[in-house]
Amino acid sequence: MAMTFVFMASACGNSAMETESIDEVTDAKVKIGFSFDSFVLERWTKDRDIFVSTAVEQGASVNVQNANGNLATQIEQIKYFIKKKVDVIVIVAVDSNGLSSVVNEARQNGIKVIAYDRLIHDANIDLYISFDNEKVGKLMAEALCEATGNAGKYIMLCGPTTDDNVAKVVSGFNEVTDKTDVNITASMNADNWRAEEVYEYLEQHPDVITDIDGIMCGNDNLATQAVRYLAERGLAGSIPVVGQDADLDACQRIVEGTQLMTVYKPVEQLAVTAARYAVALAEDNNYEMENITHNQENVHLGKLQYNNISQKYITVEPYSVNKENMDQIIIEGGFHLAEEVYLNVNDSIN
Repeated sequence: MAMTFVFMASACGNSAMETESIDEVTDAKVKIGFSFDSFVLERWTKDRDIFVSTAVEQGASVNVQNANGNLATQIEQIKYFIKKKVDVIVIVAVDSNGLSSVVNEARQNGIKVIAYDRLIHDANIDLYISFDNEKVGKLMAEALCEATGNAGKYIMLCGPTTDDNVAKVVSGFNEVTDKTDVNITASMNADNWRAEEVYEYLEQHPDVITDIDGIMCGNDNLATQAVRYLAERGLAGSIPVVGQDADLDACQRIVEGTQLMTVYKPVEQLAVTAARYAVALAEDNNYEMENITHNQENVHLGKLQYNNISQKYITVEPYSVNKENMDQIIIEGGFHLAEEVYLNVNDSIN
């Protein structure tokens, strides 16, 4: 089945919804609504494309909407999906604490709900699927600690507190550094993952870079601004920087020597697994749901207890990527092309 993107903006209350209707045909056996926080991060377009392709292959239609980081807009979008009587709503939450009422409304209307990548608090969702975010933090910390001899002063440039995963990453990071002689001397949170806030913070607090030994960035987009700040002062490459998402520019910085590592999260596995589960949920196919995670060594199905609510929880394991294993994980795995990763270096490609 061909996949077609139709972009439109439809009025909903006082705000507009950016909508991409993908093969939204009336005879589709399953109708899925997918509300994204935003497409500010490079990885979200990958998640979208893979999820949609997998769902369409199974005969489903997908209506994708972009909340542009606005909680009120995302609530309106979910209400729109309820009105359209979709079978399943998949959500990348703008605010993990702000969607419980509308999600519970969807469930009361017989619609299945999947929290994608970010947990939705105080809501009776059908599935939470994400990466092992505490492990993401641990991998970041392990890379920095190895580079600095398990000691030194670090700063943490994190994502927004409204993203439930930020706390998990920080927890994993601190679990490692607490066992070392590392001292966290400063930290900040970039609202709605706006990377420019990292650069502004460093400009306004130049003292935090003084005698610093390592920088933890909440993702590679934030790392871009941290490295930019360092580069403008002749410090790029002298202070190890870590991030996550394996964005192309981060992989380029790693082989160039201005970023120490990134955490690669197998987006394809996450999106494919979520799409297959969404269709199975809509069809009440218990056999399919029980077997979706089989034969995937780094994908695990379990239970999450949160505020006395027991939820199905699928986790996908992440991987640490550095200069030494870039080819094996990123290039051979097909995440980025070799000529793109090594675009700015003259060394021969292994």
